[in-house]
Amino acid sequence: MSDANRGVLLGAGAYLMWAFSTLYWPFVAAAAPLEILAQRMVWSLATILVILAVRRHWRWLIGVLRSPRQMLMLAGAAALISVNWGLFIVAVNSGQATQAALGYFINPLVSVTLGVLVFAERLRPAQWVAVGLGGVAVAVLGFAYGAPPWLALGMAFSFATYGVLKKFTRLDGLESLAIETLLMFVPAAAYVVYLQATGAGTLFSVSGTHTALLVATGLITTVPLLCFGAAARRVPLSMLGLLQFMVPVLQFLFAWLIFEEPLSASRWFGFAIVWVALVVFATDMLRTARLNRAASRDAARTAAREDTGTAPSGSPAPSA
Repeated sequence: MSDANRGVLLGAGAYLMWAFSTLYWPFVAAAAPLEILAQRMVWSLATILVILAVRRHWRWLIGVLRSPRQMLMLAGAAALISVNWGLFIVAVNSGQATQAALGYFINPLVSVTLGVLVFAERLRPAQWVAVGLGGVAVAVLGFAYGAPPWLALGMAFSFATYGVLKKFTRLDGLESLAIETLLMFVPAAAYVVYLQATGAGTLFSVSGTHTALLVATGLITTVPLLCFGAAARRVPLSMLGLLQFMVPVLQFLFAWLIFEEPLSASRWFGFAIVWVALVVFATDMLRTARLNRAASRDAARTAAREDTGTAPSGSPAPSA
């Protein structure tokens, strides 16, 4: 199997695990969302430390701890990913998985919008169309829900802003998550201890299965990230961007077919607009990636001809 094909499989595996995690959180619904979030932080750090110990990968940590700027960015990232995880758990465990799907549907559109606002990036016409359609869809779904879809918007904006902050760090996924969970460990562990001490915690009071599922949230968090990191080194980001759409599509199907959430005609219409926006977005992304690859090949051929002293067919060779 080629390295590129292995990368596609790893990327697809990461996104499938993220999608199917939607079905995981209801199994620990005996715990309140905030307790689940705190447990996830605690056990994610424990899992990451085991992985780093096995790999003996510690040298990078000293440099990060000595950089106040890096730590500040990672602290902000830790806060944002905590908000994102918390809103996702609330959405799924409160019977609003469609909002979780919507959040991940519109996340790419929010990301490109922040690219314009923060990095002064220029959008292509198709991207402007996709962003505009996304705005219309949010308005339609706000009418359908009777209020703005705050959970979806919170998830989309928190994760997109998280991505902005990550651009200012020099760490890979595992290293970054290690620092983020390390920063959140003290408040998360303190909250878990408080719940257990007051008898409100569920870590040991529900069942052995519940305890195991809470502990396993560390694996649920880190394994997809490791697969994603391995995929990102093997395939273009445009391919990963397309694979990303697997997550909200599956989440929407889970909400509709498994959780049996009510979907009125207006909600279907709102989601249809989102899907049109994403088709426009994905088509433009593929077209741009194709043009970039073609331009790279042409540049490589031109460089090769210049190195060998030959010229394109029909063109005069350079004079000596």
